[in-house]
Amino acid sequence: MTPLSSDSELPVKRYPTLGCCGLDCGLCPRYHTVSSSRCPGCCGPGFFNKRSSCPFITCCAEKKRLETCAQCDEFPCSRFKGGDRSDSFVTKQRSLPNLNMVKEGGLEQFIKQQRQRIKLLEVMLKEFNEGRSKNLYCLAAALLPIADIEVSLTKAEQEAQDNSIKPENIKTRANILRRFLNSTANERGVELKLRKRN
Repeated sequence: MTPLSSDSELPVKRYPTLGCCGLDCGLCPRYHTVSSSRCPGCCGPGFFNKRSSCPFITCCAEKKRLETCAQCDEFPCSRFKGGDRSDSFVTKQRSLPNLNMVKEGGLEQFIKQQRQRIKLLEVMLKEFNEGRSKNLYCLAAALLPIADIEVSLTKAEQEAQDNSIKPENIKTRANILRRFLNSTANERGVELKLRKRN
């Protein structure tokens, strides 16, 4: 990692789309927001002006100058106790599996796969988002196999063409894609909705 500038000790990660903790920042709704509330990803440009305290970043990025906790000799440490399956945050559900993938296959390989997911998500948001489907698309991009996402997009586009549904009829297009994604998720036993916090 390189510092923000010569007079700054705050780290800038090469890959802010992947959090130190394994969070899929590049597949999060806040990363794909166009307003001032947009998150630049983990330790991305301007991140330290917006974020609250994070023990993962403090340890991993600030102290050890690592991209992810998977690169640490102490991974998994006590910060990961309890796992992340109960967390309602959209992309948190994959944080430990993501870090294990980095540990096993390397950071570059993981980022290559994540970039494929980000590209598919951007297509869903650009061509099939009526303003209410962003969370579902982010979950689908994070939790479903890449091939399933590609098939769902292809089927949705084909159905839209077959029924002469124009690009501006975004609500109908969104309904079509949501149907295919939800069907695939059901087949896979994947839940494409946020969990409520207790």
